[in-house]
Amino acid sequence: MTSSSSPPSTATAPGVSPAPADRRRWFALAIVMTAAFMDLVDVTIVNIAIPSIQRDTGASFSSIQWITAGYALAFAAGLITGGRLGDIYGRKRLFLIGIAGFTLASALCGFAANPEMLVASRILQGATAAMMVPQVLSIVHATFPAHERGKVFGLFGAIVGLGAVSGPLLGALLTEWNIAGLEWRPIFLINLPVGIAGLILGRKFISESKAPKALRLDMVGVTMVTLALLMLLYPLTRGRELGWPLWGYASMAGSVLVFVALVAFERRKARMDGSPLVELSLFRVKSFAAGIAVQLTFGIGLGIFFLVWTLYMQMGLGWSALRAGTTGIPFSVAVSCAAGISVQKLVPRFGRKVLQAGALIMIAGLLIYIGESERYGMDITSWQMALPLLVMGVGMGLIVAPLADAVLSEVPKEHSGSASGLFNTVQQMGTALGLALVSVVFFGAIGDHLAPQAMGPAYANAFERSLWWVAGVLAVIFLVMFALPARPKQHVEGGGDDLPTEAVGQDSDSGSGPESGSGSGMAVGTGASARTGTEATVGDAVGDATKDRVLTR
Repeated sequence: MTSSSSPPSTATAPGVSPAPADRRRWFALAIVMTAAFMDLVDVTIVNIAIPSIQRDTGASFSSIQWITAGYALAFAAGLITGGRLGDIYGRKRLFLIGIAGFTLASALCGFAANPEMLVASRILQGATAAMMVPQVLSIVHATFPAHERGKVFGLFGAIVGLGAVSGPLLGALLTEWNIAGLEWRPIFLINLPVGIAGLILGRKFISESKAPKALRLDMVGVTMVTLALLMLLYPLTRGRELGWPLWGYASMAGSVLVFVALVAFERRKARMDGSPLVELSLFRVKSFAAGIAVQLTFGIGLGIFFLVWTLYMQMGLGWSALRAGTTGIPFSVAVSCAAGISVQKLVPRFGRKVLQAGALIMIAGLLIYIGESERYGMDITSWQMALPLLVMGVGMGLIVAPLADAVLSEVPKEHSGSASGLFNTVQQMGTALGLALVSVVFFGAIGDHLAPQAMGPAYANAFERSLWWVAGVLAVIFLVMFALPARPKQHVEGGGDDLPTEAVGQDSDSGSGPESGSGSGMAVGTGASARTGTEATVGDAVGDATKDRVLTR
């Protein structure tokens, strides 16, 4: 294996078979990418079927919120722990446990007898996804040599884009087809054959790897984070239906105290054994602290918009699931195209201004949407929605692709794994909070007892009100982005850990860089962003000024 002080080389040590000779790594890649795709689709596929679920099960507004928010909350709470478990017990093992649990939870969702069972099954689905998803890029990192990872990350970005585009459309088709009279249930049951195949093939083709210096689990930290989020989100979700009782306000105030206690505990744990759930020293990096704030508020905005948008089209305008699903195609295509141009062409030249322009463009799209909704009312068509959706999609694409790079660029490389895991966790938390706020910004504007003829206009008015909230969130994001670095730095993979892995499934000693070290280097459950990369060999004055391989993300 080449040492870190030598010029980068794709050659392997004498007597060791080069990684390209073993084609199993490409089968392993297909398996983990399929699992990532399954998770992405599951996030986006559910929104489009929500109205059908409500009609079939009689779910309340709060149950609708928890069907989506429960998944995001469980996923967020378990992401970092899932990565740590993979580091300690083996990424292949945790991946297989995760995909098995995800498949089982999908079956429970598909056969749910009532809204309560569906919500519980969705929470289980999110928890098992949190075991499966963090292993994906860790397995890739441990399986592929450094000179091939650029190509792999490119494929990964394409999978994310495909998942974002195909999820709503697939959900609409499965719901409309009403296969065997199952209505919305096939959107979950479709995971069963995919999950079973992934489990069988994963056992055969994925090789085991572990982190050489895995951190200990911080279950107290996980418990405190989960408790604080539940104390905040549950009253927000149920408060309107229950008449905003006093205990709800007390619970939300108590969640702040739990978060304060969490900070104190994490500081103490860092001093005791150096393995806190949250690396608080990261927040001393201004760009990281600002980026986490951006990610949190961006998640809130997206959580509000996507659920409200679906309810407006199907329950307000009375559109079919298929029409609603196809209406969103311009948005998804615009996001994918703008994301590629943003990373490859714009950010290297204009830096932070690209992200800020994205926020302003999204606000412009929202204002156009509000204007069109007010102008056309209940007669608005998919074609009239296309322009604001295209504008919003371009704005979102300019943000989601380079945001991770801007946030993580000034983080010390020894903490890059923890930082990226926290970055993705925070977006899921923001999404869960946004979904909970739908009760306030959308359902609160509709009212409980409406005549059928008033239902449509009430949904349209509530939709327009919600878009103003999202525009306000994006305005805050624009201002906070001034704290991001003007030009994101390149990320340097340290030492010999970044050099080519000599064989598929080689131990993590030869494949543990920042991504694999945490086990949660890039969580893909956001459904909106992914790290794409190209490899380049450059001279860089790091440490002893030797040449290291640079991964431009």
